[in-house]
Amino acid sequence: MIIPVKTSSGMYNIFLERGALTRAEEYLRLDRRVLVVTDTGVPAQYAQTVAEKCNEAYVLTVPQGEQTKNIDTWRDILTFLVEKSFTRSDCIVAVGGGVVGDLAGFAAASYMRGIDFYNIPTTVLSQVDSSIGGKTAVDFGGYKNIVGAFYPPKAVIIDPDTLSTLPARQISNGLAEALKMSLTSDGELFEIFEKKNAYENIDIIIEKALLIKKQVVEEDEKESGLRKILNFGHTLAHAIESANGMQELYHGECVALGMLPMCSREVRERLMPVLEKLGLPTVFSADYSVLSEAMSHDKKKSGKKITVIFVEEIGSFRMKDIDFNELAQIMKEAVKE
Repeated sequence: MIIPVKTSSGMYNIFLERGALTRAEEYLRLDRRVLVVTDTGVPAQYAQTVAEKCNEAYVLTVPQGEQTKNIDTWRDILTFLVEKSFTRSDCIVAVGGGVVGDLAGFAAASYMRGIDFYNIPTTVLSQVDSSIGGKTAVDFGGYKNIVGAFYPPKAVIIDPDTLSTLPARQISNGLAEALKMSLTSDGELFEIFEKKNAYENIDIIIEKALLIKKQVVEEDEKESGLRKILNFGHTLAHAIESANGMQELYHGECVALGMLPMCSREVRERLMPVLEKLGLPTVFSADYSVLSEAMSHDKKKSGKKITVIFVEEIGSFRMKDIDFNELAQIMKEAVKE
């Protein structure tokens, strides 16, 4: 299946197909010098499979984990490109989850003011979310994704076969983002989570989530309006990640927690059993002062107000600007201290 994404920055295709990784040369222009960026948590054969399809390939493996997504690792990638004399006609391919995609994409955006970038996400989270839309970033100063650029890939390969090596917790972590999209935009997708086995229906969940995000980024590439719905649950989620040192809870688990205070009571009553079925958290403990400080650095904050997404009915949303102190109070009530 080919899903075209057309934005003001250009057009690129998402190739969604089982086994697509083994045919990467059919979808990506690899007849040149290629840097394949991956991490230690990704099966080495995935990056090697891509490298074998290239005219001249180098594989750079970075340590696994959010703590790797920083300025130092970004500098290491740029240093490698310089040392190997990469030119503007060469490219970078990311093979891995969101950390790898963000790092490789930001390096591609920065090197020589931009070289071609391809993304091959290998986790549920990156397949349904970060691989599409062109956001690239690194964490800095203890805050998530605060330094980065909008830099769309030239193409994306999504091969659900790569999910077979993931532990159940990582799969649920990614499904949280698809669940988020269902709450704001697709009641039928939510019913798959609610009434069926999400793991057995993962291909259709990935497809439906991608189609939602495609529509959103095509209409609002730089997050000036509609794209803000993708931040549903993320204000508190990013604060929790900062409070937990971005290590104890996965991103999707934080999103699961962040959605709960932004739902009506009726929606929350249906959402809680779904979160529990997926093994996602519904309560947490954190230092409120740390959460509040982290939220004060949220990129969606403008002056004393911040844009939040609220779901009153499944499949729809309300976007509103509220005073930061009001948001802080809402979040305080959600914290179990």
